[in-house]
Amino acid sequence: MSNSDKIIKIVLIVIFIGCLADMPYGYFQLVRFLGMVGFGILAFKASSRRNNLFLVIWLASAILINPIVKISLGRALWNVIDVIWAIILFASLWAEKANDKENE
Repeated sequence: MSNSDKIIKIVLIVIFIGCLADMPYGYFQLVRFLGMVGFGILAFKASSRRNNLFLVIWLASAILINPIVKISLGRALWNVIDVIWAIILFASLWAEKANDKENE
């Protein structure tokens, strides 16, 4: 896994956990934009590695969080989704780190 993948995933984890706090509306707009871009990049990289599972996960996430056609789910459900995304991103970091050590 490249360092840019790690940075993107860590930034996304931090901003999604930040969504659990009482933040101004502008923060959530920024999260939507950064999330869409970050998940889009991760989807592109997953497709180049032929990792179809993560391609689908990252692409579906980019579509769900996009700031253009907003999907209104309510604060409570978005908080659950934010936690799920943080867990998936952390798990993918951990799994790819273990995979990198295995390939050494």
